[in-house]
Amino acid sequence: MTTPPEEGDRPDPGLDAIISERRQLIGLAYRMLGSLAEAEDVVQETYARWYAMSPRRREAVGSPGGWLTTVASRICLDLLGSARARRERYVGEWIPEPLPGHAGWGGGPPHGATADPADRVTLDESVSMAFLVVLEAMTPAERVTFVLHDVFRYPFADVAEIVGRSPAACRQLASSARRRVRAARPSAAPPAQQARVVREFKQAWEAGDIGALLGLLDPDASVTGDGGGLATAMPHPVEGAERIARFFTERARADRATIRECTVNGQPGLRAERDGTTVSVMAFEVVDGRIRHIWTVLNPDKLRPWTAGQGEAPGSGGRGWS
Repeated sequence: MTTPPEEGDRPDPGLDAIISERRQLIGLAYRMLGSLAEAEDVVQETYARWYAMSPRRREAVGSPGGWLTTVASRICLDLLGSARARRERYVGEWIPEPLPGHAGWGGGPPHGATADPADRVTLDESVSMAFLVVLEAMTPAERVTFVLHDVFRYPFADVAEIVGRSPAACRQLASSARRRVRAARPSAAPPAQQARVVREFKQAWEAGDIGALLGLLDPDASVTGDGGGLATAMPHPVEGAERIARFFTERARADRATIRECTVNGQPGLRAERDGTTVSVMAFEVVDGRIRHIWTVLNPDKLRPWTAGQGEAPGSGGRGWS
């Protein structure tokens, strides 16, 4: 973050308020971009623009938090416009960057928020891998509007100023995004059930038990891998329970990695570790007691937040959640 300038011995009067916004800004940008590295770059650029203003201009800003959110959101909107072209050149499938541990950052609603609770998702839901994958299918304007309004509860009048549309147009964008979410995301399993299913999947995988794996997989399940050209991954999703079960039993015989339970984007997941280094992270979508989708990230650039021991429950000894 850019070091704030001082005028003589007088510190920046808004420094504490500005720094306190950092966590929410990163959470906001991560949900908009699906990349922690890009989110951190956005926040750094936002702070740089704040401190590029003269002290008098900064003091004239009535709501520093609102100013930072507006600037960060506009930077994200610009980045999303170019992200599609970048991802078309990406080697293999692109999956949002997985986060270790519980990642539901973000503070309470902004002042004046009036969003209907029925139109919102919780902060925990909004950082799940299944949710982020749905966001990837939205247009940049839909995604920014939806995240600001339905997740962070910004009024449409404020969202309109950020995305450069009318409040009525923003309502339509949010409505369209909401339909995408409802169509693509069935009701998720309760956390305890998801933890049980993922643990049983791990045990069946390690045992090479095809029958047990088939019992845990939805018949139409799919697995998507993301190596980014930097690690070996399936170039296309593996679809169908039988193909997936055979794929994982073959991997169990060939792979010497240690599989550990962990928390991925706030939900039960698995990570593979070799020599103390995380080499892949798996996120799951469990519906009606069976695994509907598995996302496996192997791209080392996306695994930088992961080191040995991260993402595990306190006192778990590497066993993850309980």
